[in-house]
Amino acid sequence: MQLQVMNSPFNQEQVELLNRLLPTLTETQQNWLSGYITALQSIASPSSVDINLQTTTQVTEVVVNNPVSISRDVTILFGSQTGNCQRLAGSLSRRLEEQGFKVNLSSMNNFKPNNLKQVQNLLILVSTHGEGDAPDNALPFYEFLHSKRAPQLKDLRYSVLALGDSSYEFFCKTGKDFDIRLEELGGNRIFHRVDCDVDYDESAAEWFDNVSSKLIEPSGSSVVAELVTGFSNGTSTEQSAYSRTSPFKAEVLENINLNARGSERETRHLELSLEGSQLQYEPGDCVGIYPENNSNLVDTLIETMGWKSDELVQINKKGEERPLREALLNQFEITVLTKPLIEKAADLTSNKGLSDLLVEGHEQELRTYLNEKDLLDLVQDFSPWNASTQEFVSILRKMPPRLYSIASSSKANPDEVHLTIRTVRYEVNGRERYGVCSTQCAERLESGDALPIYIHQNPNFKLPANSETPIIMIGPGTGVAPFRAFIEERAETNASGKNWLFYGDQHFLTDFLYQLDFQRWVKEGVLTRMDVAFSRDTDQKVYVQHRMLEKGRELYQWLEDGASVYICGDEKHMAHDVHNALIKIIEEVGGKSNEQALAYLADLQQQNRYQRDVY
Repeated sequence: MQLQVMNSPFNQEQVELLNRLLPTLTETQQNWLSGYITALQSIASPSSVDINLQTTTQVTEVVVNNPVSISRDVTILFGSQTGNCQRLAGSLSRRLEEQGFKVNLSSMNNFKPNNLKQVQNLLILVSTHGEGDAPDNALPFYEFLHSKRAPQLKDLRYSVLALGDSSYEFFCKTGKDFDIRLEELGGNRIFHRVDCDVDYDESAAEWFDNVSSKLIEPSGSSVVAELVTGFSNGTSTEQSAYSRTSPFKAEVLENINLNARGSERETRHLELSLEGSQLQYEPGDCVGIYPENNSNLVDTLIETMGWKSDELVQINKKGEERPLREALLNQFEITVLTKPLIEKAADLTSNKGLSDLLVEGHEQELRTYLNEKDLLDLVQDFSPWNASTQEFVSILRKMPPRLYSIASSSKANPDEVHLTIRTVRYEVNGRERYGVCSTQCAERLESGDALPIYIHQNPNFKLPANSETPIIMIGPGTGVAPFRAFIEERAETNASGKNWLFYGDQHFLTDFLYQLDFQRWVKEGVLTRMDVAFSRDTDQKVYVQHRMLEKGRELYQWLEDGASVYICGDEKHMAHDVHNALIKIIEEVGGKSNEQALAYLADLQQQNRYQRDVY
């Protein structure tokens, strides 16, 4: 609709300006503008308002001058294990700076907690990993905030964006903890906390929009409004041809089983072509793969529910449609159950058994069901279902990408990326279960095929900037993947720093991943030391942490000489055991108390000399 002079109170010039502006506004901007005009009318008469227009190429700022002004300072703190929150925080920072805010962007471990009392606007972006654990770089701030030393924060305005994975019991726990604690200390929410699942893009963008508008809403007797030209509604101002939301179809160059005949395990070495993509990566980064569900599982699910394979279903909020079978193959998660899914599914069946799982006191029963079952089990166990195909599909979680540590250096392998993927297969209740992506790579992926991928940059797991710095790498099993990249990079760049690898698996003869590579690097002197532990080759199981303790004196000396420590692999068991081994070495060899040893490790972490890529 176009405004006309004849039926409006505006003159011709104003009408032309409005007709150019209004069609360009998003819904969020329209709502904000409406609220701004209402507030302007309510707080000031024309005679008491001094409107100052200051125009730049980016922002038109309208200030209603009153004795009290809104703070233009915003502090953004992120706690990030794999880099998602860090990237989102950077995008939000750029967006607010474009709107005229002065932004202090910092990781939580680099922020001085004593400065918190001076902060007026605080935005927290934090992930949760493992069993409800805070990211490594969030721990110091998290512990301070939950200690008796935390100050009262009655003048603080804040909001929290929490990232997590709803397939874990303690979904977004760290973000929830921060949100609750800041309220307990007297803070006032700018906007309510948003909890994001693995497909966080839309939720994060909505939080961005709401926080941005709330920061500039009327507060007390002050109004600050901004109309931003070239407004971006996405989560990042960076432009790239291929990304998490627009993956590149990478051709498979090689797909090799690294385990020898007779092994109980299957580990695929995948080489993918990046030619033409302009995708770049560094050692420590990951590749995200969007996998395809097993077609037999999809067909059985459709048959069990009595659905039609070619029925069109919506796959997103935009209303895009796909045939049901295609959508279940590529768009939705069907092998992992989550508590939110169970809660939604309970409304679609007359079988009360599903609702009973959610009753207080049945937590362990629910936990067991979520860990052992998949969507086919769910629809078989709790029929009859009172829902249309679309209603049922709408409760499913989007297919999350699977992340794999990069096992190559781009300097040594231009236009290629290498991955190390262990095939997951197991049996529950007489039916074989399998990892979606790992079995696709092992059973249905050949040279010449293509995989939709993107580069997941991890700024928290990187080689030292100084190539002379010695490094200690601890990575059993597929956890060795990034260290193959580290060593390859250091060999290619002629780095002079010493390199020490602790590696382990089940059997020396069948499970020594990349054995020839590592032995060659030892012979060439690139790999200074290598200690291995093959747990099933001896009567008593020996793991990497045992080798560390055996070499404790030398390891501690490396730390004293400035070495950085890297851990990659299983978070629940291996990383925990390795962490405890490091503490014990620091105590026994360094002659320190437990408290001093913990402080020693915390200091290493603060210096980015203790980095973990755990899952």
